[in-house]
Formats: sequence, C-alpha cells, structure tokens
Amino acid sequence: MIPFISATTPPEAQDEWAWWFVFKGNKLLVQTTAAGVAIPALHNLAKLGLVPIRTQYLGQLAGQHCYAAELTTAVEPPPTYEFYGLRQLFSQLDESLTHLAARALQIIDWDRNHQFCSRCATPFEATTDRAKLCPRCGLRTYPRISPAVIMRIQRDDTILLAHATRQPAGFYSVLAGFVEPGETLEATVAREIYEEVGLTVTNIRYFGSQPWPFPDSLMIGFMCDYAAGEIRVEPEEIADAAWYTAEQVRHLLTPPANISIAGQLIQAFLNA
Repeated sequence: MIPFISATTPPEAQDEWAWWFVFKGNKLLVQTTAAGVAIPALHNLAKLGLVPIRTQYLGQLAGQHCYAAELTTAVEPPPTYEFYGLRQLFSQLDESLTHLAARALQIIDWDRNHQFCSRCATPFEATTDRAKLCPRCGLRTYPRISPAVIMRIQRDDTILLAHATRQPAGFYSVLAGFVEPGETLEATVAREIYEEVGLTVTNIRYFGSQPWPFPDSLMIGFMCDYAAGEIRVEPEEIADAAWYTAEQVRHLLTPPANISIAGQLIQAFLNA
C-alpha cells in the first residue's frame, strides 16, 4: 500500500492540492466518471462550492496532505459527484484510499459525537494530538475504538459458517463479537462461539486485524479448531449455521468480499 503518515496539525498555507474525504452523514463524496470513481483532489472545498461544518487534518499519503470534512445533511453533490456508502466503494477505490477513507469516517464520527464534555457539558477544545480536552474539568477524550473478535472454526476439512439474522438472504460468514470489559481476546473468541453456536474450541491463534468503521470497530481475526459440541444456534443472532467443505463454500454460498477480514479468513481456508 501507499505509505501514510498520520498527523493532526495542518500546513499553515493550504497552497497545494490535497485528498479530501468529505462525508454527508456516513456517505463519502466521490467524483464519478466513465473510468470509475475518485476521491476529490483539490486545494480546498470552495472549489466545489462546499462549506464544511468541521474539518480534520489526517496527515500525508505519499507526500500529499489529506483532510476529512463533514457536510450538513441538506447538501446536494456538485455536478459529476455523488455520495456513496463506503461498502459500495470497497472494490472501486485504490486500497490505500479505501483504508484512509475508513479512518476518515471514524474520525468524523468521533468529532461529530464529541462536541461537549460528557462529565460537565462544557464545549471541548482541540489538542495537538488526536484528542479533545475539556477546559473546565480536564476530561480528555480520544477517538473511540471498539475491539471485536472474528474467528474461523475448522473441523477436519470443513469450516463453520453462519447466516446472521441481520444479514441478507444467502449470505454466510464466520462468527464475530465484541470484547467485554475484563476479557482477553481469546476468552472472547471462546465465549462468543459457545453463546452463538454452542461449540467449544481449542488451539486459538491470531490471524490478523482490520479497522472497520461501522462505526468504530477494530476487528481482530483468529483461527481455532473444533473441540466438542453440537451446533445449537442462538436464534436472536444466528438464523443458520453448519459445517462446509471448500467446494461447498465456492459453489453454494455467498461469502463476504476479500477486502474484509471475514473474507480473508475464508479465502485462507479455500487456499489451503
């Protein structure tokens, strides 16, 4: 990927073009052309007739400055531009820009939701790092990151895939869940699997991680092996779960895209 250097202090003079990650709610502004979609590369948003509510400096991507900006929900896109949800853009943008757009969305969401101190209701002030400080009571707040585990369970030459109640018909994926206070990541893996499908597992091992800005998760991927139990789904969360061979996954199911860590976990099984 293209190297990115995170920073919070923008240049004094905004005299060169920059990448602008501009959001209306949770939708990103992109330019649409016959060749596809593109992140705006501009000196400032005034070039598009846009006035942001707030902006955040992100840093530099391959030496170019990057900004995140929030617009009001009443704003219409300029000519040749449209607003899209990030999931729609995953396969259409360069990987580095996709990752930076996800970072920008998390920062914009945090900025929007932390204008006032939660302890004394005083307006927050910005700091030189990615944080906000209450000038009255001294409370300091950073962007929220919610750790969640996502795990592939393997039994011999099969993996367990589930259809969650909130997912579209035909979509199957690995299990996932949020870390609770006081838990290790491995304990969360074991608990979530037992709660959702009634199985116990062994040999829990790290796979990788991925920020997931919907709205502020950090997905931590694991692989583990079946130990005991029969599948017993938790009906409020899981509509169906079963063991699948690689051939069944390829031909019968709709798995997540490989850009997601869920898709990467499944693809690693298929490639083994």
